[in-house]
Amino acid sequence: MHERCPVCDLRFEREQGYFLGAMYVSYALGLAVLGSLVILTWWLVGLENPWNLAPSVVIFLLFVPAIFRYSRVIWMHLDRAVDRLSGGPST
Repeated sequence: MHERCPVCDLRFEREQGYFLGAMYVSYALGLAVLGSLVILTWWLVGLENPWNLAPSVVIFLLFVPAIFRYSRVIWMHLDRAVDRLSGGPST
């Protein structure tokens, strides 16, 4: 990951542990995606409860890199919405 944005010069990681909050966002996104996949496999394939979890987890693993990336993006947006003055080009 770059230290600063090449377009606006925003410093991404402002301090050690800055993306700790992104873990919570990642958990929520992962829960929503995995829950949707479990419901989808139950509805489309018709597998019963313990058996529809295995194919859902395998498909979920394909989404993990996107969830990781977008959880950081969402966290940065939330942080910038709360604390607009710090983290910009002057820091």
